[in-house]
Amino acid sequence: MNDNFNIDTLPITEAISENYTHIIDLLGENATREGLLKTPERASKAMKFLTKGYEMDPKQILQGAMFKENYNEMVIVKDIELYSLCEHHLLPIVGRAHVAYISDGKVIGLSKMNRIVEYFAKRPQVQERLTMQVVQAMQEALGTDDVACVIDAKHLCVNSRGIKDIESSTVTAEFGGKFKNKDTKQEFIEYLKMDSDFQ
Repeated sequence: MNDNFNIDTLPITEAISENYTHIIDLLGENATREGLLKTPERASKAMKFLTKGYEMDPKQILQGAMFKENYNEMVIVKDIELYSLCEHHLLPIVGRAHVAYISDGKVIGLSKMNRIVEYFAKRPQVQERLTMQVVQAMQEALGTDDVACVIDAKHLCVNSRGIKDIESSTVTAEFGGKFKNKDTKQEFIEYLKMDSDFQ
């Protein structure tokens, strides 16, 4: 680390970069060799991207995306790509989220469901909390308890270290309102099994 810098006065990306330089040195590497020279800066930018949820505003995401519509059935967005960080090891969580709600005369722009997942995923997380946060945000936005979320994800802290189980994934689910009803929950699960290629 460059002792001439005061970390507390640096722009955040540069401060993170300086800390990565220190980490590389502590690992016994030479942070100034050609292959690693730009690594702290790249790692800093990557970390900022992976935690950009802190810079987003859920109210702004949903602003202008609510519409009155004479529709009172289930709406599902499947296979939302999800990239997050395990808050215990800062290793990637990679998976897919499936989010659903039952409309009661109000619908939300479909891409906003993806954005809500991204908002909560782009920060250090545990999958259980992430699943609940998505449902709670949707419930607040729509003014209904009838929201569900299922997340299926791989955790690199499990797949690449410790037990090193490369095959396992973790599934979490949160069901609100009518989705707690056995038949409604089963209908949602059946939709998730449907092939998206309608031929």
